[in-house]
Amino acid sequence: MTERGTRERTLDVALDLFGTRGFDAVSLDEIARQVGVRKQTVLYWFPSKDELLDAVLDEVAGELVVVIDAAVRSAPADHPLERVDAIVRAVFRPAVRRPAMLGLIRELNRLPEAHVDRLRVRLQPLIDRCIGYFAQQMDKGELRRSEPGLVLAMAYATVTGVATEPEVLRAAGWQPTTTGLRQMRDELRSFLQAALRP
Repeated sequence: MTERGTRERTLDVALDLFGTRGFDAVSLDEIARQVGVRKQTVLYWFPSKDELLDAVLDEVAGELVVVIDAAVRSAPADHPLERVDAIVRAVFRPAVRRPAMLGLIRELNRLPEAHVDRLRVRLQPLIDRCIGYFAQQMDKGELRRSEPGLVLAMAYATVTGVATEPEVLRAAGWQPTTTGLRQMRDELRSFLQAALRP
């Protein structure tokens, strides 16, 4: 494995472990063991567990920015409902492919504020663009008039609710499986289409 490959593999393993077991429950020794290197090698790339977590959060934020930007570019600019639909599908795609990402979202509530602030700063331009787009399309009459920030917050709450409230959702009959995630995605898509149609 190349040095760069070791760094990437460390990030992958850390994301999976942090997302499935929680940040506090995972040691650098365990991450190193699963990567197949010594702990000192992990510390070479990430001088502390906190810095490793920040790097993992940066990777997740970066992936979200890339998939959302790609969705925006692929959807017709003059069809805002199709663009919203493409974004919802794009946001769910990494979660369906890699459920540990949802676990990492759940973990955000337990992390020190500095880590959450770092992620927030990274995602803020994307959030601002989304709210601005909703507002612009509402002003043009292409989307039903509502509070753009609240629409985004409701969509975000649905995605994070899948991660943070699986027991409540199970009680309502939802199962945290790949099929269940796709069903949740499709329900959110339908909800947003109905809520935003002018």
